[in-house]
Amino acid sequence: MSKFFYLLGLVGLLLPGIGCAEVDTAVPSLQRLDLTQHWAGYFSLTVMVAAYIAAMFEDVTELRKSKPMLLAAALIWFAIVLTYQQQGNDLLAVTAFKANLQSYIELLLFIMVSMTYLNAMEDMRIFDALKVWLVSKHLSYRQLFWITGFMVFFISSVVNGLTAGLLMGAVVVAVGKNSPRFVSLACINIVIATNAGGSFSPLGGISTLFVWQHGVLSFFEFFKLFIPCLVNFLVPATVMHFTLPKDKPAIETADIKLPRGAKRIIFLFGVTISLAVGFDMTLHLPAAAGMMAGLSLLQFFYFYLTKSTANVAAANRLGLELFAGPDVHDISSPETGKGSFDVFEKVGRLEWDTLLFFYGAMMGIGGLGYIGYLDAISHVLYGQLSPSLANILIGLSSAFVDNGTLMFAVLTMHPDIPHGQWLLLTLTLGVGGSLLAIGSAPGIGLMGQAKGQYTFSSHMKWCPVILLGYFAAIGVHFLVNAQSF
Repeated sequence: MSKFFYLLGLVGLLLPGIGCAEVDTAVPSLQRLDLTQHWAGYFSLTVMVAAYIAAMFEDVTELRKSKPMLLAAALIWFAIVLTYQQQGNDLLAVTAFKANLQSYIELLLFIMVSMTYLNAMEDMRIFDALKVWLVSKHLSYRQLFWITGFMVFFISSVVNGLTAGLLMGAVVVAVGKNSPRFVSLACINIVIATNAGGSFSPLGGISTLFVWQHGVLSFFEFFKLFIPCLVNFLVPATVMHFTLPKDKPAIETADIKLPRGAKRIIFLFGVTISLAVGFDMTLHLPAAAGMMAGLSLLQFFYFYLTKSTANVAAANRLGLELFAGPDVHDISSPETGKGSFDVFEKVGRLEWDTLLFFYGAMMGIGGLGYIGYLDAISHVLYGQLSPSLANILIGLSSAFVDNGTLMFAVLTMHPDIPHGQWLLLTLTLGVGGSLLAIGSAPGIGLMGQAKGQYTFSSHMKWCPVILLGYFAAIGVHFLVNAQSF
């Protein structure tokens, strides 16, 4: 990730945060200590700054960003608990730590199951088949521009933005070999559509998942943002449309055979998402509980595939040919893809460095919030400024700072604002990252995938048009969701 991203990430930590809502429900706020002028407060702030600086220079030092953040979180809470222990009430600080830890664990389990299913579908070559299907349609550049944009807009509502963006990016790179202008514009469109699509669904990204996980908005309330997010995508796409080449690309097609069980894994993923929503809405259990139930379904299905595939292979060796056809292909065969029927192998391929980085960031933010630093800044943001202006400014800052980090910081302070303002914050943090190529994971990923064709500067040229879409989406939100304010 960009060094600039992490440098401004530190600023983002200190701008939008406040006190810890989960802690306040378990511990009376009057018994909390104000450590902002205490050695523990200064120490914690210094440690957090040092951790972000170390993360900022990850590419130079080759030190993974999770390592300094994990150490920072441990040192911050060590200082807090030690100080409270000297006052004879360390149970208060321990309760605060556990509240933050619970939030992280629920997020971790949800993402773990989701990414495990995505890895399983990748091994089944489902995404490759979709890419080949699109390429084989022999569409014009303008048609591909809109189709890839709309597809990633909806796919990103259930699939993480980086995966969705890279999937569509592979399509535009494959068909745009002879048109760098098409690749550049299509990648910009994909970044905008991905971030917009991930903002109207609680499953679309870490920031929306945070809001849903904290119970601020219900599952279906997020869909009030569908029209504003659609406007955010359509405004710049419409302007870019007139600069696209009108001809059709000359491309070669290929054929991909899906291995046995591929379609059923897609179905099980849908069932898993339904379980997560159902557990949350009907049983009032964390969505992660439903996701873990869905993980068990994948494990049992893999057990079935392992046993039945072995039986098919044995039958074929005897010349019985009981299950002829492409459906008998094993996932681990060279012609159908990589991998095995092992769930733990899929779990092992998760981006653990990023997940552990988020642990350090979340626990560090929680610690600074419990110390009291974020309370003071909340009075400025949501006290002296109007909530709308504060949310718009925070959204703009997500062009530089990870929106998940920013959202957790705001949730930590839990400002007293109506649902319409929480929806506004979700919208601005989700689509604000589209303003710059480094503002979101899809943009960073596509710069590597379409190297030399989609660049920071090529994206920057369209920033005024993207900014127009940003404010258009906000205006539409105030119009169509006026009853939520």
